[in-house]
Amino acid sequence: MWAVVATIFVYHDAYAQSLSAASMGMAATSISFVLCLIYLLVFPFHPLGMAALIGIGAVAVTLVGQPGAGITTGITTAVVMVVAGMSPHNAWLQPILRLLDTIVGLAVGIVAAWISCHIRSRTLQRAEPNEPAAQTGVRM
Repeated sequence: MWAVVATIFVYHDAYAQSLSAASMGMAATSISFVLCLIYLLVFPFHPLGMAALIGIGAVAVTLVGQPGAGITTGITTAVVMVVAGMSPHNAWLQPILRLLDTIVGLAVGIVAAWISCHIRSRTLQRAEPNEPAAQTGVRM
């Protein structure tokens, strides 16, 4: 499911927007991955730990120059931590799995945006009226 969410997050009408969204999504997921993995290797799930990670993540993405990624970092952290709380056995695997899901989803979203942009550009080229090769004013 997380790969599908990442795909939806990244896909935009303009390819440049998709690349920008992918960059922000990867920054958010990377910060969340590091924070959650370290936490879950040391501590079990706890709601206060999750709240602390969300706050730390929001500050961290701002410090790395992606302040818009704070919401995505918080959502990713919440998902990882809640799933870790529901499945406490090997909970440290959850950040790794969400990172892999995100990478797959971002890649699919970027490829889909690229294909869509190329199809749209070809459709626009075909829709333009053909210009006469040369207008000399001489009729045959």
